[in-house]
Parts: sequence; structure tokens; C-alpha cells
Amino acid sequence: MKYAIIALVIAVAGPVVAQSMHGHPVDSNGMPIHDMTNMPGLQGTNAEPHESAELAVMFNNFNTLSRSVENLPNGIRSVTTSSDPAVMDALVSHVVGMIGRVEAKDSPDIFIQSPTLDIFFERGDQIETTIDVTDEGIVVKQTSEDPELVEAMHIHAAEVSAMAERGMMAVHEMMMQRHH
Repeated sequence: MKYAIIALVIAVAGPVVAQSMHGHPVDSNGMPIHDMTNMPGLQGTNAEPHESAELAVMFNNFNTLSRSVENLPNGIRSVTTSSDPAVMDALVSHVVGMIGRVEAKDSPDIFIQSPTLDIFFERGDQIETTIDVTDEGIVVKQTSEDPELVEAMHIHAAEVSAMAERGMMAVHEMMMQRHH
């Protein structure tokens, strides 16, 4: 009888799915199972709901984004825009909010957050940032005298460009590379 009840529970609830340390479902490789509706990977231990919502807007509409990056000897200059005004609003809010978090050394600890960002939150006071919203889009210039920060800026800019180009697929690819 005990086995019949377990079988009934599995039949009703579905198969048991492994969970990550954050309590999110993962596949047999330990990678997050993608839930495009709730997007739990965009939440974080120190993230505000509006921050996760902004990320969801951008990931769900990544095909409206355009981005260019110039690697500078001491940092980066990026120009990002969206053909959708609502996505552009989310983008500007996200960029301004994250730059503020970096300056305050206050990581949101988003579950899918790249480890490249760790150095930004540790040494945010060593980054000089300008943000301009122009007809081109949102223009961000970040510079530093710290060579490790400059290298991280170059890496992170490429990661963001990949996400703007391929959305969540780019995140999955980066996570797989980190786990191998």
C-alpha cells in the first residue's frame, strides 16, 4: 500500500526534480531548469522585486536590444538601446540602479549573476562612471586605474553583449562554461 501511495503522489505531482542550493529546480547536470514565466534565476538574496522585474523585461525582450562596446585601455564605453520604449525604460533603470549598487558595494546576489561582478562590488570605489541617456541610447563609460577591474570590465561588457544578443541562452552557455 505504501508504494501505491508513492506512485499516486508521483502520478499527481509529477517526478521529483532536484533542487539547487537556492531551492530552484535543476537538471541532472545541476543546471537551472528554465522557467520563462517566473524566471526564478533573476531573483536574488539581496535583490528588490523591481530589479528582478527589470531583468525579466530585458530578457523577455532581448531581441529589441542593440549594443556596442568599445574596450578602452582603462575601461569600457558601451551604448545600449531598445526599439521598445518600455524595455528602454527598464534598461535605464537597471543600469542606473546597478551602478549605484556598485558604488555602494551592495551586490544584489542575483542567482544567475556572473562571478565577474564580484570584483565590482568589492572595489566599486575604484571605478569612475558616467551615464548619459542620449538619442543613441544609454551611454556608459567606466574607467579605473586598477588593471584587474579593467579586465573585469572588458569581460563583463562582453557578457552583457552576449545576453543582449542571445538572451537567456547566453546565460546558460556562461553557466555551463563555469561548471566545466
